[in-house]
Amino acid sequence: MTATSVSIRRAGPHDAPALCRLAALDSASPLRGEVLMAEVDGVALAALSLSDGACVADPFSPTAELLALLRVRRQQLGGVEPPRGRGVRRLLRWAPQLARL
Repeated sequence: MTATSVSIRRAGPHDAPALCRLAALDSASPLRGEVLMAEVDGVALAALSLSDGACVADPFSPTAELLALLRVRRQQLGGVEPPRGRGVRRLLRWAPQLARL
């Protein structure tokens, strides 16, 4: 069994190539403004705009739970989009730990 490391963090200028790669994979425009990223074992798999809630994700990886985590974190930071989708109750149990990120 392999350990998996998941991190949610704000994107910085050095993350532009990863954000462009996600947008291209997702056939979407690159996200603008402040962005949260979800990484698994150091690889960016999903990102969400803090300003408008737009998101991009790697369509070749399972990212539904990562996007749910990003939405929960956005809400904690004062975003307006409520969490949605399956498994959100389980994710909300982890919300106190996410608040420390």
